Amino acid sequence: MSRIVAVAPVLPRHAYPQSQIADELADILTTDPARRVLLKRLHASSGIDTRHLAVPLERYRTLGGFDETNALALSTGLDLAERAVRAALAAAGLEPADVDHLMLTTVTAIGAPSIDAMLVDRLGLRPDVTRLPSFGLGCAGGAAGLARVHDHLSGHPDQVAVLVSVELCSLTLQRDDDSTANLVASGLFGDGGAAVVMAGSGRAAPRAASGPARRTWTSAPRVVGSRSVLYPGSADALGWQVGSSGLRIVLSGGLPDVVRAHVADDVKALLTAQGAVPDDVATWLVHPGGPKILDAVQDALDLPHGALARSWANLARAGNLSSASVLHVLADGMADTPPPGALGVLTAFGPGVGVELVALRWPSDEHPSDEPPSDEDGVA
Repeated sequence: MSRIVAVAPVLPRHAYPQSQIADELADILTTDPARRVLLKRLHASSGIDTRHLAVPLERYRTLGGFDETNALALSTGLDLAERAVRAALAAAGLEPADVDHLMLTTVTAIGAPSIDAMLVDRLGLRPDVTRLPSFGLGCAGGAAGLARVHDHLSGHPDQVAVLVSVELCSLTLQRDDDSTANLVASGLFGDGGAAVVMAGSGRAAPRAASGPARRTWTSAPRVVGSRSVLYPGSADALGWQVGSSGLRIVLSGGLPDVVRAHVADDVKALLTAQGAVPDDVATWLVHPGGPKILDAVQDALDLPHGALARSWANLARAGNLSSASVLHVLADGMADTPPPGALGVLTAFGPGVGVELVALRWPSDEHPSDEPPSDEDGVA
């Protein structure tokens, strides 16, 4: 089984209170007093205290067209990705040359070559590193990325892989659109990224890994299962319309109902394969898509109070970071050090509408980490 050795969340340095962002965007998005009132009400009810932005807040008044905003997304995204990967590798006691496989997920930075290719020179990765850029999974990309990297490592158990997510949601702002969907999006999505280091079951901790880095290997949760489901008839509930102005949000008020109707059955199917039921789950790692999404998951699964506390905290701290958000929640979950043998469920929702679920198991005597001996233990 693959192991999640380290997670490094990152945020841009431009941070603002939600109320300040609301005041600025009200001036940018509409002159209609009623729509301004609605925008501020939606921002205030989002559950968000602070958001981090790719550029200073005042610059959003003068941003140009899609050429300029996408170029900024690529350059800012590359910087965030570099920071995240360097931090994750350092936490795992690894060097860039140790990486065998690199997967990128983003739905806000479009380029060919993509950010993963640009990372090879920036980080000093080996030129023969295998790469898999992914676009279109949206908020589900972080969860799907974990599952797909796990699939790769199942066939390459001696390898180290890195998943990197970068999202610059603020740069998709549509200044000519005061629709309710755009007003909601303007108050919900933030910018950020994350990197995850994963290792196959045959890959030992490096000889240099000692102290904290060594503990990240011995306590690393294993990916023990995954599930992907598309919900028929829901394609118009979430996504982008791509046009000359860039990426225009598609966001239906019915999305929480879609989640509420399906998520319990999909979680139960994921857990049945592990011989478990929802009551066996000690750690819930749910994408903080917004208050209504978190409430829908809480209600559908009949979760105890506080089960989604990490998700609510991440929502308040940075907003919805699309594919990166669930990886920020994962970082918090791993830092909390679940009890030995704990079962975790990580889940996120994206365009389709689709759900991506990953089952995790923390090591214990009954469920060992499956880590082979390292070089310092006498294995060459």
